[in-house]
Amino acid sequence: MSYTLINNGTLINGTGGTPIKNAAILIEDEHIAAIGPEESIKIPDTNVYTLDAKGGFILPGFIDAHVHLMTESFGRDETIYNPLSLYFYNAIERMQRTLNAGVTTVRDAGLADVGIKLAVENGTIIGPRMQISISPLSITGGHFDFMLNSGFDIKPMYPGFPNGIADGTEEVRKTVREIMRAGAEVIKVMVTGGIISANDHPEYPQFTPEELEVIVEEAKYRNLQVFAHAHGKQGLINAVNAGMNSIEHGTFIDDECIGLMLSKGTYLVPTLIAMKINKKRALDKTSNIPDWSRDDSIRIEGIHENNMKKAYNAGVKIVMGTDSGVVPHGRNLEELGYLVDIGMDPMEAIIAGTKRAAESLGWEDKIGTLEENKLADLVISKNDPLKDIKSLGNPDNILMVMKDGKIVKNLI
Repeated sequence: MSYTLINNGTLINGTGGTPIKNAAILIEDEHIAAIGPEESIKIPDTNVYTLDAKGGFILPGFIDAHVHLMTESFGRDETIYNPLSLYFYNAIERMQRTLNAGVTTVRDAGLADVGIKLAVENGTIIGPRMQISISPLSITGGHFDFMLNSGFDIKPMYPGFPNGIADGTEEVRKTVREIMRAGAEVIKVMVTGGIISANDHPEYPQFTPEELEVIVEEAKYRNLQVFAHAHGKQGLINAVNAGMNSIEHGTFIDDECIGLMLSKGTYLVPTLIAMKINKKRALDKTSNIPDWSRDDSIRIEGIHENNMKKAYNAGVKIVMGTDSGVVPHGRNLEELGYLVDIGMDPMEAIIAGTKRAAESLGWEDKIGTLEENKLADLVISKNDPLKDIKSLGNPDNILMVMKDGKIVKNLI
């Protein structure tokens, strides 16, 4: 049994309460044993490693509810020209960037398989805790059908990564079962087209309501959540009516969609940074953004931001997610600044990336807030995020990152 004592910091525990100055956290192995004002902590006599936070700000490890650890900007070269083994090795550095940014848990929204998750859990490689969806479900010609007119498909295909393309209720049912058999812990569904789609546009609805109901039904048999990539209104409505847990992106959300989401308690993951970066890249004629993505990337960014403001003001439950993988990894906490730009105060933005994110993943019993008996996932920020939330977006300001009681980054 070993202990770590972190002291001399200001505690922002993720619950939204008043920060505690001169706070301390006593960690026993991988769990928080005690937390609060330093004078309230009973410190064991032996086997205690003390870490001085040096006046920094102690926060929960952040949770990014929408990443793609296995890719970077969906470059075609990565899977068409390179050996498959390189595809996996490249993910290792991206995971380290994610941790260095202060993100200790991610929901991978497609491409990470059970082997990657096990490699992290077994300590073979260092990476964030994962909830994996493996292969997103898509219709033929839909958002995750990357078959090009040339006949090449840029998706990786190998055992352990089922093809998620399915049409019709019975084929959809079988495909969900195959994805669950491969180890999926959550089911991802493309209910509309997308910005990086080779064969469609963001507004186009995909899958019939009957097909979506079958997906949710099959997932519920194993107590798994379903979440939906959705830009267009009709696909979004279909997903919420089918009982999906969260809407990713939500670009064309309107009052009808907002009312439906409020009535169902559906979460919204805006991925604001992805919209910003995609537009910037699209405006740069020398960038490597796919040709089919440029017009949509430029066209919808402003629409998206305005509609996210409407959703926030109406009270929709918003969760931090970045779509890292479509955009560069390691910039995850820039999303917090964009959440403030749509109307949140800094504490609300922090909660969106900690407590509420944990709730949306169904893991609120073990992560998301700094409380006794929860896993010791935490970060120490050099700057006060309540005064300068955007400082968290610079990984250099994240001085220390701990996951499961183990320090994985330390600049103190």
